[in-house]
Amino acid sequence: MKATPKKDEGPRINDDIDDAEVQLIDETGENVGMVPLEDALNRAADANMDLVEINGGSKPAIVKILDYGKYKYQAQKKAAEARKKQKSFDVKEIKLRPNIDTHDYDVKMRNMQKFFDAGDKVKVTLRFRGREMAHQQLGMELLRRVKAQTEEIAKVELEPKLEGRQMIMVLAPR
Repeated sequence: MKATPKKDEGPRINDDIDDAEVQLIDETGENVGMVPLEDALNRAADANMDLVEINGGSKPAIVKILDYGKYKYQAQKKAAEARKKQKSFDVKEIKLRPNIDTHDYDVKMRNMQKFFDAGDKVKVTLRFRGREMAHQQLGMELLRRVKAQTEEIAKVELEPKLEGRQMIMVLAPR
């Protein structure tokens, strides 16, 4: 009999199982059937393995004879592999103004290109100040220009919309 996991940290093993009768699956994977818990524990001890509850929610509990340390290790490896395959991305923000100069605009577009190459999403924020609110069409034209220029490398995830004093558009890499 080996170390027991803390409560709510995994399946119940060995003496933590408290059902009188259990559905037993032996170390070869064969279904033995309904056996008393004591008999199942003795079989696990004879095989020098643990009795692990596979499905505790069912009546009777389904238990299997296996090496709990190896079982836990394989579960950790499987979880690590799943995490490795996940694709994480950030949302980078580019801030523009309606009357941006051409050179400044080109710098912002180069930065946007770098973000897309890294696989990140880009949130383009166009901020209006003072009387610029009266010329929202200039901001919409600028966002259309950004959208047209990034058409081959990015798709629009959130169309340009006005939120208070700023227009927002979200682009994702293709």
